[in-house]
Amino acid sequence: MSEKKGFKFLNFDNKIYLFIIGIFVAILFFYEPIIAGIGILVLAYLIFNHWNNVQIRKVEWTEYIEGLMDEFDSATKHAVLNLPLPFMMVELDGKISWYNPKFSEMVERKDILEQNISDIVPLFNMKEITNEKKDKSIDVVFKDRNYKVLYNIVKVNKKNSDKEYLVMLYWLDNTTLTILKQKYNDEKMNICLIEVDNYDEVMRDTEEAKRPILLAEIDKRLNSFASSINGFIRKYESDKYLIIFENSHLEDLESKKFNVLDDIRNIDKGNKTPVTLSMGVGVNGKNPAQSYDFARAAIDIALGRGGDQSVVKKIEKLSFYGGKSKAVEKRTKVKARVIAHALRQLVVQTDKVFIMGHQNPDMDSLGAAIGVLAAVKHKKKEGYIVLKESNPSIKNLYNKLKEEHPEYMDYIISPEEAVDMAESDSLCVVVDIHRPKSTEAPELLEIIDKVVLIDHHRRGAEFIENPVLVYLEPYASSTCELITEILYYYMNEKMEIEKFEAEALLSGISVDTKSFTFKTGVRTFEAASMLRRAGADTTAVRLLFQDDLDTFIAKAKVVERAKVVGRGKIAISYMDVDKDDSILIAAQSADDLLNINGISASFVLVPTGDRIHISGRSLGNISVQLILEKLGGGGHLTVAGAQLDNIDIDDAKLKLEEVINEFLKEGE
Repeated sequence: MSEKKGFKFLNFDNKIYLFIIGIFVAILFFYEPIIAGIGILVLAYLIFNHWNNVQIRKVEWTEYIEGLMDEFDSATKHAVLNLPLPFMMVELDGKISWYNPKFSEMVERKDILEQNISDIVPLFNMKEITNEKKDKSIDVVFKDRNYKVLYNIVKVNKKNSDKEYLVMLYWLDNTTLTILKQKYNDEKMNICLIEVDNYDEVMRDTEEAKRPILLAEIDKRLNSFASSINGFIRKYESDKYLIIFENSHLEDLESKKFNVLDDIRNIDKGNKTPVTLSMGVGVNGKNPAQSYDFARAAIDIALGRGGDQSVVKKIEKLSFYGGKSKAVEKRTKVKARVIAHALRQLVVQTDKVFIMGHQNPDMDSLGAAIGVLAAVKHKKKEGYIVLKESNPSIKNLYNKLKEEHPEYMDYIISPEEAVDMAESDSLCVVVDIHRPKSTEAPELLEIIDKVVLIDHHRRGAEFIENPVLVYLEPYASSTCELITEILYYYMNEKMEIEKFEAEALLSGISVDTKSFTFKTGVRTFEAASMLRRAGADTTAVRLLFQDDLDTFIAKAKVVERAKVVGRGKIAISYMDVDKDDSILIAAQSADDLLNINGISASFVLVPTGDRIHISGRSLGNISVQLILEKLGGGGHLTVAGAQLDNIDIDDAKLKLEEVINEFLKEGE
């Protein structure tokens, strides 16, 4: 190209010279016409000679370029034909236009022109290319070989061609790298922490002479489990174990749903209580320390969900296995006393205490908040309950406070007021919820440094960050039961609370136990007796659960619509009208469906705005929590809920039936 530019500049200079000579000849014509005539002849010759040279140069340059292009085309054809990797050209519909010998060798076929590439390479998907992926490559497996296929879409400019675009495919054999990568992943070390989560209860219920046999059987089965996955096991406390194993065994463990949980639960060596394990597995850590941190976080979640389950933590992803048995009630109240003492210290050290439950609170949430407020008032501190608005679930209790105890309304503030009043050194007590986004005022958790969490729900993946105090006990019937025990020790074994505060706590226990029929343990009745001694009137509590005639009619319609699925064990029903008390009707209707003979679990779907709310209830042999967790919900073995966004009621029912069938298949 530089030579061509020089040629152009040369032509331009010659024209300048000829022009100057022409001017001199014209001037000479006025003084010496004869000499000027000779000059004109010489100028004409020079012009002709210049024109002739230009034409010759053009012909030579054209011949040079054409010769160069021929050489380039020849080199290109030679390079393509002798490319050391499989190469081909296909049309956008997958029809093969051309291929080199290497591709023919790869597929071990000849004469494949005009055939579709998906017929030659079954796993090749042309849609992945036409979707215009940014990385310009796809991975394909063919005849036990892994290929990385680089592609380029070229527009065809030839007028006589009926093909507008061609796709150039370069097949790079990636098998060695893939095998090496798989081997690297398989040989990664995973850390598993195991804890016998009901160790004290099992030992207490087992005869002393049989305890060594029981412990030996637990050790034997766990050692056998570790041996089956070629793992290293170490018992570092009487009820705690550590196993290190390669990642290649994890997929098999997950496919079997960690059946070691069932194996340990079936131990019968004189123990009256089944032995249950909690397992936390840390996967894909950058180093052993990080894998251990993942395992530690996983087992904390397993214990927080009630135990008898395994939690696998892969960086940010959590997977849950097991959790089909009820959480074992702890007989000792040592932890309740310790929590009460710690809470008392935190209240004394702060000026303002904000108490909040979950959005759309129920009796348990509001009752627990009232109980915590009683503890704050006992220490003469400034306390507030954060409540956005009343709803049908708490309407009767809220109206009672408003009418009979109007002074109490000064302690109830909106989320906006709480955010304005809160300071970093304030104290926030969260009750009946551990998911920050589901609290009444999530912004409050970002402002306040000290957060106390008291809850009875099984722990999920989302959890409040860095609480200073956590009391999460899935065995408890309700948060009000936990708060009642805390108040007992907080106030030095003499509950100095007002009558309506005791009734609010008792109503919370009643609603979550369905009047002491579900999830009720010894400590539940002990808590109720404490509240009764503090002045709670059971008749007054019963009045808080009265419904109007319209609610009864709505519940009857829901029961009438019920459909039995899941091998005749599960009832599903729905409401097709969005009402103010839809969620309350759904919960009560789900309870009523359990009264039908043969029904072990029930689900009721109701529309609430642009969402579908699902209430799940169970008698205990089917975990509604595990079912609704598949839909993004959560709760307890016997009580759970979920919400589905941007879906109609019919699609929601189909989706629910799918996860029910999936759950039942997993249990087989």
